[in-house]
Amino acid sequence: MIYLEAEHFVRAPEWTWYILFYFFFAGLAGGAYVLGSLLRLSGDARDEPAARVAFLVSLPATLICPILLTADLNASWMRFWHMMVNTTPGDAGLNFKYWSPMSVGVWGLLLFGFFVGISALDAWLRNRGSFGLLPMAVNRVFNVLGSLVGIFIASYTGVLISVSNQPVWSDTWALGGLFLASGLSGAAALLALLIRNRPEASFSLGRLHQADGYFSALELALIVVFFITVGAAGSLSREVPWLPLWALAVVGVAASLVEARGHMRMRPSGSGTVAGIRLDTVVVSLLALIGVLALRAAVIFSAQ
Repeated sequence: MIYLEAEHFVRAPEWTWYILFYFFFAGLAGGAYVLGSLLRLSGDARDEPAARVAFLVSLPATLICPILLTADLNASWMRFWHMMVNTTPGDAGLNFKYWSPMSVGVWGLLLFGFFVGISALDAWLRNRGSFGLLPMAVNRVFNVLGSLVGIFIASYTGVLISVSNQPVWSDTWALGGLFLASGLSGAAALLALLIRNRPEASFSLGRLHQADGYFSALELALIVVFFITVGAAGSLSREVPWLPLWALAVVGVAASLVEARGHMRMRPSGSGTVAGIRLDTVVVSLLALIGVLALRAAVIFSAQ
């Protein structure tokens, strides 16, 4: 058998921390919206307060994405606008290029912003005791459509770098799914952290921990696939300097899995016990979020 190492003919993109946090918040934004929709579609009215928190959280997480992306590109807001609108005389119109991953991503983010804005405003109105922006039946359909875009946003960053010819990124097919699972896990951890002291939303705390466990299990499996595929392509040596970050990512995954284990007795404080060990939602959620950020940092910077 002849072993051929993958060859790459590209210059490192030299991405900075701006793009790292763009990837981080995109995952949280998409994940939070999807979780809010799932909570609302559960059919239990006691999940509604937590669903509203999820929609409200997805708004600032979405709004910061174009700011970080523009800062990383060292571009002006006018240039960012030109990515969406062609102002060339005689050829003015929408600047959508279906063959360009960057163009598709920008328009996907814009479309997601529409769903997030409507849902966040509706949640804010309902929290104030007034009628929502949309009837609940319409809201559920709207949330399903928004969730499809949210899944795209949460996974898109992984898919975007996979289609490059950059070492590590192009050596594995797991990045889209890995970023999606990681984003959903991070969003579940963030929502659990935010609702832990909200009596009206405490019913959903156990559900979020359980969901986080499922997402973390998928994330762990995809981390294994990532290392297997990158190793098969001969790029595994690039990951060695970043093993501390991968260790943080695995610690976050492990914390979420332990928290989600069966027969856990949730307490009003948002803590639980497993095999006699007392766990705290704050600690677990922070470890999970640090792990989400560390995973993205390891993937992004190991290829440069």
